[in-house]
Amino acid sequence: MTSGKGGTAGADGRAGIDAALVRRLIAAQFPQWQGLPVRPVAVDGWDNRTYRLGDAMTVRLPSAAGYVPAVEKENAWLPVLAPHLPVPVPPVLGKGEPGEGYPYPWSVRGWLDGETAVTPDRVGDLTGFAVELAGFLLALQAVDPAGGPAAGAHSFHRGAPPAHYDGETCAALAALDGLVDTGRAAAVWDAALAAGFAGPPVWFHGDIAGGNLLVRDGRLAAVIDFGTSGVGDPACDLVIAWTLFSGESRAAFRRTVAKDPGMWARARGWALWKALISVVQHRDTSPSLAAEHARVITEVLSDAAEPAAA
Repeated sequence: MTSGKGGTAGADGRAGIDAALVRRLIAAQFPQWQGLPVRPVAVDGWDNRTYRLGDAMTVRLPSAAGYVPAVEKENAWLPVLAPHLPVPVPPVLGKGEPGEGYPYPWSVRGWLDGETAVTPDRVGDLTGFAVELAGFLLALQAVDPAGGPAAGAHSFHRGAPPAHYDGETCAALAALDGLVDTGRAAAVWDAALAAGFAGPPVWFHGDIAGGNLLVRDGRLAAVIDFGTSGVGDPACDLVIAWTLFSGESRAAFRRTVAKDPGMWARARGWALWKALISVVQHRDTSPSLAAEHARVITEVLSDAAEPAAA
């Protein structure tokens, strides 16, 4: 199973990529696998197109030039990270080159079985799952960061100060004035900007979301999509505290990751930025999506008001 930052139906042909192209690329560059069936995955990401190759592999192709650094980064670093992590991450089985009219590097990965944790009901024990995920993040942060890619454009500035998105956040606050508590939201955002990261820089995933966490038998089975990973401030990886967890599961996650108040202030900023711009994006076209992101805003603001969040 694989997913990206925005799950879409696996319709063939998006971004000029289709199963026929994938078959040609495999035949030309990995002839040992030609003849295996190629089909779109049921839920695709946006940054990359993903196809099943037989029963045990996937093919991952960037959908635009801006996503090429992510695939190259994963090809280089996933084999380095994997031995240190408590659950599997995508194994890189082949590194493809441009060809057959396709202009970007691409890769062949091992298939990881599981169901995405997009809703709490897919997880058996949400509190236990929160502890498992926190353990994964701590293990990732403990990997030697030497030589790792410093946070920047390749990570869409995850791992860097949230100030990069100050303009977007302020514009969203202005657009949503009267629809959300923009006064409290602005205060949370200002607190995130003021809480500087003192280091040391560590590995972060960059997109710890339900669609990138695989569940099997109610437990964390794998973590996928390291396209926004890098070395820097791991506050961005704590956003799931408000998008998936609540109550005791959130408290367990907080206890286990054991981060300082400044880290949590920046994490709330990351969660708030994404939720605000998503409400603006979806409020006229998908009220249900807008409502889900509005729920996250409410969770973040409530959490910031609690004494334990200070």
